[in-house]
Amino acid sequence: MKKTYDVVIVGGGHNGLTAAAYLARTGRSVAVLERLDHVGGAAISAEAFAGIDARLSRYSYLVSLLPQRIVEDLGLEIRLVRRRYSSYTPVPGAPEKGLLVDNHDGAATDASFARVGEARDAAGFETFYGKTARLAEKLWPSVTDPLLTRSELRSLVGDDALWNEFIERPLAEVIERDLSGDIARGVALTDALIGTFVSAESESLDQNRCFLYHVIGGGTGDWDVPIGGMGAVSGELARAARQAGAELITQAEVTAIRAGSAAGTGRASGSNSQVDVTVAGASHTLEATWVLANVSPWVLGQLTGNPLPESKRPGGAQIKVNLLLTRLPKLADSSVTPEQAFGGTFHINETYTQLAAGYAAGVAGQIPSPLPCEIYCHSLSDPSILGPELQEAGYQTLTVFGLHVPHKMLTRENNEEMRAKLVASVLESLNSVLAEPIEDCLATDANGELCVEGKTSIDLEDALNMTGGNIFHGLLSWPWLEDGADLSTPAARWGVGTNHPRILMCGSGAQRGGAVSGIGGHNAAMALLEADV
Repeated sequence: MKKTYDVVIVGGGHNGLTAAAYLARTGRSVAVLERLDHVGGAAISAEAFAGIDARLSRYSYLVSLLPQRIVEDLGLEIRLVRRRYSSYTPVPGAPEKGLLVDNHDGAATDASFARVGEARDAAGFETFYGKTARLAEKLWPSVTDPLLTRSELRSLVGDDALWNEFIERPLAEVIERDLSGDIARGVALTDALIGTFVSAESESLDQNRCFLYHVIGGGTGDWDVPIGGMGAVSGELARAARQAGAELITQAEVTAIRAGSAAGTGRASGSNSQVDVTVAGASHTLEATWVLANVSPWVLGQLTGNPLPESKRPGGAQIKVNLLLTRLPKLADSSVTPEQAFGGTFHINETYTQLAAGYAAGVAGQIPSPLPCEIYCHSLSDPSILGPELQEAGYQTLTVFGLHVPHKMLTRENNEEMRAKLVASVLESLNSVLAEPIEDCLATDANGELCVEGKTSIDLEDALNMTGGNIFHGLLSWPWLEDGADLSTPAARWGVGTNHPRILMCGSGAQRGGAVSGIGGHNAAMALLEADV
């Protein structure tokens, strides 16, 4: 490890690795500092259960927002699999019926809508998602370019009615206009709630921004399975960064950043920033022309001695549960196979009214009952994450995401108790729509313990330094600048600026950040290259 670098990147998550690969390819000296003993951040695969040869995508799990431009620029060997089925939703209270949305068979999907008593929503779904497809087609190409203004993007979309429905007005209005059934409306709303604690009717439009990022990825909104798990994605980014010459330094705890000055423009102007870091117990101070922050804005404020007010501290609103099964559970619905039901997103107690009730419970500081959840089964699309013996025996993985559990409900004093209650709520919710208890299908690890792993927002904060367990590092931003915004610097034009001219935000906290995309890292690198001339 040297003492002076062109660029020091704080945080070795996938965005930091993306930025490192781009910048090191230009001949700049780049160091990535990661406090854990491995890089990848939330985009990792791990053997979550003792003695079990199964590498689960422990935190993040699907890929939609990773631009092909980044894959091609960096020569990444990443394979993604498109899922045959979009989703399956058992009818709460009558799980012998369920809605199966088949991406390849429109007639079968229409028949499934009729079977759950929402026949008219087959056409409504086509209308609703036809609109999101038009938005995605227009908005997606802009995410790896300098930011456009609101008026410019609105003009690019070229449909004021469409823009108003999804951008200007609460999402509830277009959902209720296009869809009439409780199940169909709930399926549509879930994409607005993953990682965001908000109601469908909120005038804040937080739900609209979350929804937008869930439906524009790749220009289609499809969410794909990464072959080899999420660790394969970060592994390729780490390979590209190292191959380009970046130093990836693990067990490196950054304790302070002292921002340098920027007295002019160009690589040699101003004074270097200083980064205090402890590596394997030894303290060091590194100097860098640029510092890229692949941490939350809250953490950056602490490191620079400019803490944000407590009102700005983000918090998550979810419980993540990983399960390993000896087999898929039996369904109450005899018309659908478990492979079909778990082949897409399995919605549990996520009707429109249940989601509203869950939000109300969360506001009141209560665990929703039943807990709205959704599941996906990685191993059906990609059995490679399981060892040969587990594959042969028919084992499967399930990833569950429980909604409307705001961070404010948890403390470090009650985290153990709350984790147990939330995991129990997840299993109870799942059991309410199955023909048998999920416990009958759970594998056991080498210690005889059930293969169930729960991660609360506090667990995410502790494991990943992800403030409040918020998976987006804070509220998502619109992927444009407001009219009249200051466009005088590359940092502003790329949406990666901070209060310090030589510090750029390169993670999920950047504008257009959030999810496994590499966009924050790419855009920070582009801003630096534009400024550093």
